[in-house]
Amino acid sequence: MKTICLVGGKLQGFEAAYLSKKAGMNVIVVDKNFQALIRNYADEFHCFDVTKEPEKLFEISKRVDALLPVNENLECIEFLSSVKDNFSCPVLFDFEAYWISRDKKKSKEYFASIGVPTPRDKPLEPPYFVKPPCESSSVGARIIYDKGELKDLEPGMLIEEYVEGEVVSLEVIGDGNRFAVVKETLIHIDRSYDCHMVTPLPFDPSFREISYALAANLSLKGIMDVEAISGPKGLKVIEIDARFPSQTPTAVYYSSGINLIELLFRAFGEGVKEIETLPENKYCIYEHLMLGEKGALIPVGEQALSMGNDYGKYHEEPGIEIFLCKGENPVFTLVFWGKDMEEVDERKKKGLLILKENFGAAA
Repeated sequence: MKTICLVGGKLQGFEAAYLSKKAGMNVIVVDKNFQALIRNYADEFHCFDVTKEPEKLFEISKRVDALLPVNENLECIEFLSSVKDNFSCPVLFDFEAYWISRDKKKSKEYFASIGVPTPRDKPLEPPYFVKPPCESSSVGARIIYDKGELKDLEPGMLIEEYVEGEVVSLEVIGDGNRFAVVKETLIHIDRSYDCHMVTPLPFDPSFREISYALAANLSLKGIMDVEAISGPKGLKVIEIDARFPSQTPTAVYYSSGINLIELLFRAFGEGVKEIETLPENKYCIYEHLMLGEKGALIPVGEQALSMGNDYGKYHEEPGIEIFLCKGENPVFTLVFWGKDMEEVDERKKKGLLILKENFGAAA
């Protein structure tokens, strides 16, 4: 049985731990926060700061098959990059691609260098879409309709044309020479541009070609998430993230039959193959609902989960999984899957009924 060590115990860590367990692996989580969100979901939890006590992580690396950073702490990622050759196992991470993807200005320059369509920078007239240069796209992102508001922006904010359309996503995993473009998903966003639900999409040859080019021109060895706007103006890539994502991998797993953790292991082992046909073609719904006043279930983005203090399994049966994130306002992650949309909708009704019966939630 393989063992993976995850450096980070929040939402990316949960996604990676979940898929690792689906692959039959043991999961060790390391986080400096003694109340790390997934400390009780892991098989082992170690609380220490890897930048201050690296020897502890070096020791853990001697008894695991791989190490995967699953956090967005820049100091931690920079440190892991500086000591990556000291580990006794592979580090499933492309640090060079991450530096480019983390800096949205560098990313935009990279898109332009290989002819990838992206929203125009600093358009002359509103509406504008503004976002910080080095954070997840949902943090601090907003639409500005009045040109006068630009003067009040924080320094360094990116200003782009606002492009109408749906937010779509694709994961790519590369071994440095070959690149597997996996499964298209639709990102359902709330008013704060945070994702509250993910559903699968059919094959999109154009999006797949763009995603392949983005990975190939970086000689990607690791995983990368590509996000784009699909609308009347065609596809416009808005960002890449060369780190293990949250939310979409589970939707990819149930709709395509591909486990991104298993594929990531192959990228650092025997290598990956380009995907022409997915093993499965199913439907699934992945969503977050917060328990509000009078039992109301409110769609919320993953930022609401990050405020929790414990995340684990609540209910499971064929085609249904429910996870509970405990905190001041409990948040449920619901996953439903089946052969088609109709079957999944029926399972969703059943899942909501379970919450209604146990919490008085309004289904």
